[in-house]
Amino acid sequence: MNTAIQDYNNSQSSSYQEICDRLAVLIDENLPEAENKIWHAHPVWFLDGNPIVGYSKLKNNVRLLFWSGQSFEEKELINEGSFKAAEFRYTSVDQINPSDLKRWLKKAREIQWDYKNIVKRKGVLERLK
Repeated sequence: MNTAIQDYNNSQSSSYQEICDRLAVLIDENLPEAENKIWHAHPVWFLDGNPIVGYSKLKNNVRLLFWSGQSFEEKELINEGSFKAAEFRYTSVDQINPSDLKRWLKKAREIQWDYKNIVKRKGVLERLK
């Protein structure tokens, strides 16, 4: 695991650290080609410079965010923001369903909106895949 991401995870309280560690391992296993780093203070995975998935500790949960998640057609994912992102929030490591996460990550690889160039396009998203 990326040491900066491990440091982020280690900075969480024990129950949230478990969630973060489990998410990081599953994301790494299912997106081995992705670059990962701390971006805007949170762990994020990128494909060809485009943000795909990340997580962040919120007040009472850990939010798993898929930048193109609204296009996945997954009822468990909740729309987030005014672009194409969708999220799932965890309060316990037991809520992580590896088969759901694997399916979502497969869709994250296959369905992408171009967030990398959103500033250059003045806030307009274009579909990459």
